Amino acid sequence: MNNIKTYQELKTALAREADDNYRVFAMKGIPSERPFIGVKIPLIREIAAKVPTEKLADFIKEKPVAIEEVLMRGILIHRLPYEDMMKVFDSQIAYIGDWCTADIFCTGLKKSIKRHREDFFDNKIEPLLKSGQEFPTRVGLVLLKCYYVDFDYLSVIFDRVESLAEREEYYVEMAIAWLVAECFIKYPEETFSYLIVSHLPKWTYNKTISKICDSYRVEPETKEILRKMRKK
Repeated sequence: MNNIKTYQELKTALAREADDNYRVFAMKGIPSERPFIGVKIPLIREIAAKVPTEKLADFIKEKPVAIEEVLMRGILIHRLPYEDMMKVFDSQIAYIGDWCTADIFCTGLKKSIKRHREDFFDNKIEPLLKSGQEFPTRVGLVLLKCYYVDFDYLSVIFDRVESLAEREEYYVEMAIAWLVAECFIKYPEETFSYLIVSHLPKWTYNKTISKICDSYRVEPETKEILRKMRKK
């Protein structure tokens, strides 16, 4: 495997993998103001793996333009030790303006934060949830969904979701539904009790029930009960 030693080499590698049909497809599903090269995510990961560890900091300093470059930057950040990742975390959030760059960045952070969950929650997730901005808030919610759906954080999750109940941005509402559905799948009794008293608006509440009912891990009898709980 040949290493990629400069950012220009990285951009050349991305351009080499461009697929115009995929570019058109991606543009339809990922609303973004950034240009699209047309590179599938597995290929972006393959290219990112060719960046030597000692070059990570230099590459992360570069300003991404295309959406694939933002994705690439996030994947490179995944490789950093926790302390170094924390230093550049906020800069990556500033480049995120769509669900794809948000979610891909979130789902690759497990190795980095698994031993630092409390610190990461206090110093990164809490500010994201309080940001008042659509995609930073979504990042906070997706991080909760990925790494904090356990009994110790369950009441915290419900509290934070309630604090966001009046938010009307589509990608925040969808992230709330996704998060609460995951809570239900893992902790059905506790989450059922929360849904009964929640202040989630009709759309988010019903979307949550839909996502729960989409899961094969929920019994048909439970799904039937939930469907009857939909807000009219």
